Amino acid sequence: MNTQAAAANTPRAPIASPVSALSPANTDDAGKLLLRVSVGFLVLLHGVFKLSAGVGFIGGMLAKAGLPSGLAYLVFVGEIVAPLLMMAGLFTRAAAGVVVINMIVALGLVHMADLFALTKQGGWALELQGLYLFGALTVVLLGAGRFSVGGKNGRWN
Repeated sequence: MNTQAAAANTPRAPIASPVSALSPANTDDAGKLLLRVSVGFLVLLHGVFKLSAGVGFIGGMLAKAGLPSGLAYLVFVGEIVAPLLMMAGLFTRAAAGVVVINMIVALGLVHMADLFALTKQGGWALELQGLYLFGALTVVLLGAGRFSVGGKNGRWN
């Protein structure tokens, strides 16, 4: 009986609940991973399309704006190289910054007429481009997190 009474008075470690496992400290890096992979993948799909279709139409728009049409090839940096780096978590902030610049140029060249337009359903006409732009800007501000090639405080992140 004495052993049972002693066991009843012994302090026990609290049982971890599933809710406490999902604390913000545990999910920040997972959220950063999800954000940079999803934004990077979706922008990458646009770059893959341009690999097969070419960038002639972008060159034409640049020439119309008084810029060298050869700059159109930079779209491969902004829509293929930078998204791949974002997804891997390598040079993440710089890569996301390139995506931000790419989206600003795309808005300026292609979408200025729709900047203040709404769709029939009441949404912003440029919501997809806005999500790419602000998603990449968020990655610039947050960085890659620990689930990345560069690591949380990695030299290459």
